[in-house]
Amino acid sequence: MIELIRHTAPVLFKGFWITVYIGFTAILFASCLGMAFALMRMSSRRAIAGLAFLYSTIFRGTPLLIQLFVLYYGVGTITFVRDSPILWWVFSDGAHCAILAIALNSGAYMSEALRGGLQSVPMGQIDAAQACGMNRSLAFRRIIFPLAIRQAFPAYSNELVLAIKGTSLASTIAVMELTGYAKRLMSQSFLIVETFIIAGMLYLMINTFLLGCAYLIERRLQVNSAMNQRI
Repeated sequence: MIELIRHTAPVLFKGFWITVYIGFTAILFASCLGMAFALMRMSSRRAIAGLAFLYSTIFRGTPLLIQLFVLYYGVGTITFVRDSPILWWVFSDGAHCAILAIALNSGAYMSEALRGGLQSVPMGQIDAAQACGMNRSLAFRRIIFPLAIRQAFPAYSNELVLAIKGTSLASTIAVMELTGYAKRLMSQSFLIVETFIIAGMLYLMINTFLLGCAYLIERRLQVNSAMNQRI
């Protein structure tokens, strides 16, 4: 077993860092998309709210694997995309397509979690902020968002873990991340169970780190909430 670890660990760690890069970059973009579309869903304009609903429905209602295939094998073959340097830079690279697909997929789920948090904010709090003379932007930063994120954070943190696990599908579009290197090692050594147990432990390391950070943030939010209630 020790000899297996010595042989596989250096190779798997190459894929480990690619997985970290894809996962954390996708989470960053997904968080931005989630907040943007959550606010769009709350809009009083039907066209804007409808567009956000359509986005959420499509990306939550179809598998991530199909979304990866459509972006990499479908969109990348469109002439307009191939003729555009920026678009071709995105869709010609498997890692970039994986980041985009995971961000769009996770962003849809995050938008629903954040929308639920925004809707849970009591109207009395919003009215009180307006009575104090706060404009919309200031009220959102100081009152609405802090209250909403406390409600939405458990579901949001769960989506962080799912986004990292979703990176394993990047190997299906020729991205040599953690699962991709594990498949290569499996075909060379035929040690299927042992190789994927080590790969699984590396995924667990990433998600344990994420869950630990999420736990600390959630504790901090709870402490701030308790202090505000005392005040």
